[in-house]
This record gives sequence, C-alpha cells and structure tokens, in this order.
Amino acid sequence: MKELLYLQDKQLKEYILNIFYAYKKSFDDAKKVSKKYDLGIPHYKTLLIISAFKGINVSELLQKLGVTKQSLNKVINDLIKLEVLEFKKNTKDSRVKNVYLNLKGDKILNEIFLIQKKRFQKALLKSKSEEVISFNNVIKKIINE
Repeated sequence: MKELLYLQDKQLKEYILNIFYAYKKSFDDAKKVSKKYDLGIPHYKTLLIISAFKGINVSELLQKLGVTKQSLNKVINDLIKLEVLEFKKNTKDSRVKNVYLNLKGDKILNEIFLIQKKRFQKALLKSKSEEVISFNNVIKKIINE
C-alpha cells in the first residue's frame, strides 16, 4: 500500500480520466430517459438532490448543486411546468419553502435510476467485496477532500 503514496502524475491523471468516463457513461444513461421528459442533466441533478434531501430549501439546494440562483430558477421552473415538485412552507420560518418530489417526480427519478443501476450493478457484481468497499471509501475521500 505504501507505493500508492507515491503515485506518479501519469497514474493520477489516469484515475481522474477514469472517474470522468464513469461519470460521463452514468449520465449518458440518465440522458436517455431524461430526454423523454425534455429534461437535461441539470434537471436530473436537481431531482436527485431533492430526493436525497427531502424537504430541502432553495438555499440549501443552491449550495449542494453549486450553481447560480438564475440557473436553478430556470431548472425549478421547468420542473414546476412538468408538475414534479411540491413546495411546503417551513414550519419554523414561513418565508422559507421546502421542496419535495411528488409521485410523478419520484416516478421519473426512479426510471432514470433503474437505467443507471444496471451499469453500477454489473460493475459491482464483477468486483470482489473488498474492491467495492475500497472503491466506496476512496470516492468518499475524494468528495470530502
């Protein structure tokens, strides 16, 4: 394991490239379903975050997505037109609205998830359990760095 501490730039670039390709392939899968609903990747990412953080408010959503208010507003408006979101007033502060997916939103997100799930399952099933655990640990460390 000590040799990993001295990874050369070439190896690190290969890891970065592989993460990019994994991201691209996974989101290419998502695009296949999203296109059916006239949605793009920003819409999918927004649905994903809203689903993972039920009742998230718009400020928190902006922070988690790392986008501008203008960009998020366009996506939110598109999702409102598609009738996939619910807004509820925050119980502590009535000026704040919490965002939820409704049944239609859950259905669309699940449809996208199922196509992505196939790719991940195939890869994970072809891996040893230690590889899966190590992979997940490394991904978390990259995210939290």
